[in-house]
Amino acid sequence: MVICVHKRGFGLTKYLALSTTRISSSERGDRMSHTTSGWRLNGKTLIFPIFLLLFLSLGFCPTSMAEEQTFAKLLMTEETPSPPSQIKAHDTPNDAGGSITVGWQLSSDDGGGKNNVTGYDILRATAVDGEYQVISSVHKGVGEYVDTSTDDKLTYFYKVRALAGDYYSDSAPSSPAHSRQQWYNAEKSNLLVIAAILSFFIILYIGRAKKGKKLFIRRIAGLEAVDEAVGRATEMGKSVLYVPGIQDLDDVQTIAGITILGSLAKTIAKYDTKLDVPVSRSLVLTAARETVKQSYLSAGRPDAYSDDIVHYITDEQFGYVAALDGIMVRDRPAACFYLGSFFAESLILAETGNSIGAIQVAGTAQPAQLPFFVAACDYTLIGEELFAASAYLSKEPRALGSLKGADAGKIIALTFIGLGTVLETLRVLTGSSLIAKASDFIIRLFSLRF
Repeated sequence: MVICVHKRGFGLTKYLALSTTRISSSERGDRMSHTTSGWRLNGKTLIFPIFLLLFLSLGFCPTSMAEEQTFAKLLMTEETPSPPSQIKAHDTPNDAGGSITVGWQLSSDDGGGKNNVTGYDILRATAVDGEYQVISSVHKGVGEYVDTSTDDKLTYFYKVRALAGDYYSDSAPSSPAHSRQQWYNAEKSNLLVIAAILSFFIILYIGRAKKGKKLFIRRIAGLEAVDEAVGRATEMGKSVLYVPGIQDLDDVQTIAGITILGSLAKTIAKYDTKLDVPVSRSLVLTAARETVKQSYLSAGRPDAYSDDIVHYITDEQFGYVAALDGIMVRDRPAACFYLGSFFAESLILAETGNSIGAIQVAGTAQPAQLPFFVAACDYTLIGEELFAASAYLSKEPRALGSLKGADAGKIIALTFIGLGTVLETLRVLTGSSLIAKASDFIIRLFSLRF
């Protein structure tokens, strides 16, 4: 005679065949084992009811899921935990697909009842009556799991298994679920709001600038010194050296440096002073030449322009710096401008310019290089001042409008930061739930989850 016992460690639909000739009531152990006396399960004798023996005499063995669950109940011991319930599987919201969230009601023996649940296994299959495979495990007390290994083209079914040592019990299968990609992530709606506010102010100020309305931009000391530096070079009969950084045109700092070069070249053309612009990138060479040429044309001095004003040296960083140092030592320019992206060469350039007694104006958005420029140069445009300077000098409506729009956004952000600080302080002092909700709203509004 043969019976089928559902045993942890042998899969969901595999069974152990047991001979029922004799059953030992004295021998004990921790797991099911066969001895010359018979079979025992976790140290306890298998005692079968009369109706179970009747089933066996008829050759009964579970062949379907329903029969398997019915038969498993017959063999449940007092150590078997209650199964989880209310298994729900659904597509994970606000994601790019490939993810299904599984939730369940904890076993009644998790924190209560027998209180012997040690954790849960999550099982998955592609058919409700298919073979379920364990895909992950969670600790007791956890009622949710996110499966991030799904295929959007497949439908999945899930079971949750409550574990209690060598014993376990499976839940009923979940309803079918499949993952899919969402076109809009609602969790990032705050970014949409922030972008809309910034765009509104930028468009507003660009429109005002195009209408000829004057937009206030504070004075930048380094730019106020441009006329002084160029005037000094003219008086001394020396050149002006301009270095637009060592990066290519894909760097916004280089673009800002070339924009400033356009305004500076126009002033130099009026003073009839020599301008020297050595560059380290071929694209920067072309852009800088066109910019300087247009500036000389606007100043009414196209005859003073020459392609030799802007010349290429090398892409190699320190080869370029060595050439610049040679130009400074030989030509001894009266004014040196370093406006763009710089790295380790910043200190070398600034110290060489300082040693020849030139007026130096520097500007970069590289935080690590700013201390060297501040220490060795007469004027330094710090960070965003470099971009503000290009808009300040060019007077281009889109540049001015973008600058003012960004400033409006900063004012709004600072206002909310101050308001959030006050609300969070009141929240701690008063414990008010209303104030707590207002504070949490501001935190969520400015939480940047990219």
